[in-house]
Amino acid sequence: MAKQIRIAGLESCTTDAGTSKPFLLDGRFVTLIDTPGFDDTIRNDTDVLTLAIAAYLSNTYEHGAKLSGIIYMHHFHIFRELCGESTLSNVLIATNMWGNVDPKIGEERERELATSDKLFKPVLEKGAQLLRHDNTEASAHTILRNLINSQTATLAIQHEIVNQRKDLARTAAGAELTRLLKEQAERYGDEVGKLRGELKLATRAKDEARKELQEEREEFECMTRLLVEERLARKQAEAQCGKVQANGAGGQKLSVLQIRSR
Repeated sequence: MAKQIRIAGLESCTTDAGTSKPFLLDGRFVTLIDTPGFDDTIRNDTDVLTLAIAAYLSNTYEHGAKLSGIIYMHHFHIFRELCGESTLSNVLIATNMWGNVDPKIGEERERELATSDKLFKPVLEKGAQLLRHDNTEASAHTILRNLINSQTATLAIQHEIVNQRKDLARTAAGAELTRLLKEQAERYGDEVGKLRGELKLATRAKDEARKELQEEREEFECMTRLLVEERLARKQAEAQCGKVQANGAGGQKLSVLQIRSR
């Protein structure tokens, strides 16, 4: 049995697919299904797709359950392959956090999402809808009303795993995940290479700085030693000079005494 949906904060808490208690909306009983998201803080994307989403969807489909629609809120590439092109008319893309942004900025971002070929424009042209969710119950019901009367659909990943008996890796979603992981590994490899280069340069600069410091220290020690030797030689010279002067003065005094005694 699927776990009940649990409300969380910013960190992921959904580790398995969960269902809400059925509730009545416009005369129809509605059950919501929550699944772990990609870029999860607990699981990696492979585990999310394999152990949570694909397993749950395949199991429910084998038991005759189909979905009336899908509400997308995060991470689009794998999601699109998971649904397939034929079910995009059952897809709702819900944007949220409207209370945390200036309305004009929010509308500009929404317009970009809807008109960019790299974002949601291709799926919107195939029947998906872009809706706003303001985190109220009324807003959630408005979104659900766009789905409850829709014809149920078989997702691409359900058809591939159950009907075509494909391994997950051979499904469109699995292939997309593999591509993204490979792309990510290459990007991380480039970043690691760059960091290693920077570390090498930093180590070389550190060695050069250490060498310069050692040379300056040796030069300072040499100058200090020469200064000490110079001062020592000066003191010795001054002491020798003083001794000579003292001897000369003693001889003159003796001569005076001798003259007087005569």
